[in-house]
Amino acid sequence: MNTEITHTGDGACVRVDPGICGFACAVYARKLEARKVKIDIDGSECKQIQRLSELITQIEFRDVFLPLTRNPVFVSAEKAGCHPSCVIPTAVIKAAEVALGLALKCDVVIQFKS
Repeated sequence: MNTEITHTGDGACVRVDPGICGFACAVYARKLEARKVKIDIDGSECKQIQRLSELITQIEFRDVFLPLTRNPVFVSAEKAGCHPSCVIPTAVIKAAEVALGLALKCDVVIQFKS
């Protein structure tokens, strides 16, 4: 599975390794306008993430602040049939925040301890 990020330009790229499912992907958020970003999710073999990629192609500034029940990324994740613990929708939000200048680039880690 190739999750090599080939996009260039102004935006944010993240590689997501979602864990036990093994369906890694790349999320790219590129600023289109002052308050809008284009979203691409590439490289996942997961049918639900492929569907999410079709449903979420743009995010607006206000969307990143909406609660989960009204947030278009999480509403689309539910429509796509994503598992509730799937980290890829959160990665989409994080990439959009960086592309919009609302956050700095910083890795996010969920790590189990023995």
